[in-house]
Amino acid sequence: MAIVHTVMFSFKPLIPREEVDGVCERMLALKDNCLHPQTNKPYVKMAMGGIDNSPEGMQEGITHVFVSEFESDADRKYYLEEDKAHLAFVNSIEGIVEKAQVVDFSPGVFTEPHEHTN
Repeated sequence: MAIVHTVMFSFKPLIPREEVDGVCERMLALKDNCLHPQTNKPYVKMAMGGIDNSPEGMQEGITHVFVSEFESDADRKYYLEEDKAHLAFVNSIEGIVEKAQVVDFSPGVFTEPHEHTN
């Protein structure tokens, strides 16, 4: 089942715009830089992102949002726990990102599966 991975950032005050732009470019480049351990080919199905432009005022400091998609939970697990490109990116934003929030979902799934007892 596909998994949509949403990452939201706010940056520390006084971080230069060029540095923020670099983080955003590197985040989007993960789509091509993250390679599947068995196929050695990119496995992030889709990636996009941008700066917030909502007029609603409910951002609570979040300024940039990125959305990517994985084919399976196994692919997401590898990305989060083992992918060297992703782990290097996470280390590279330390001291730059003030706040990070992550929300994942599977399209069309609105309840958690429940174990059935007999």
